Amino acid sequence: MTPEHRAVALGLDIPDFDVIGYYGTDNGQMKPYHRAGNLLFLSGHVAQKGDVITRGRLGADLTTEQGYAAARLTGVNVLAGIRQAVGSLDRVVSVVRTLNFVVCTPDYPEVNKVSSGLSDLLVETFGPERGLGGRATIGVMALAGGVCFETWATVEVE
Repeated sequence: MTPEHRAVALGLDIPDFDVIGYYGTDNGQMKPYHRAGNLLFLSGHVAQKGDVITRGRLGADLTTEQGYAAARLTGVNVLAGIRQAVGSLDRVVSVVRTLNFVVCTPDYPEVNKVSSGLSDLLVETFGPERGLGGRATIGVMALAGGVCFETWATVEVE
């Protein structure tokens, strides 16, 4: 089964950034992605769907389960960014790495569990060989717009 077929089977509602635009530019001047050869570098993606944005701080306002769901929604937007850049999820050779930021209290110990929402979605979509890349997660005090989760992704494409 191809990644595009998996996305349909998973029932993912992937936005079309060519139609609605990449939301990241609301926070400053940037381009949604940069391609260097076979490497695709995606700008930051967050847990936003239309006007609905997941805001808050893990360990205070949000549970680990809510953070996981926010990271998973962020993954849907990463898929949208890939489609915008290369036209199809089927062109992904592998997820190289993600760098994840979780807004949390200083003593919140489960940033890794939050990031698994993103990682799990990428593996479900691309399979374990293509979808599981390197990952780092950092707990931070704030992100633009008050979002609770953001990722930068690097993807190898055809």
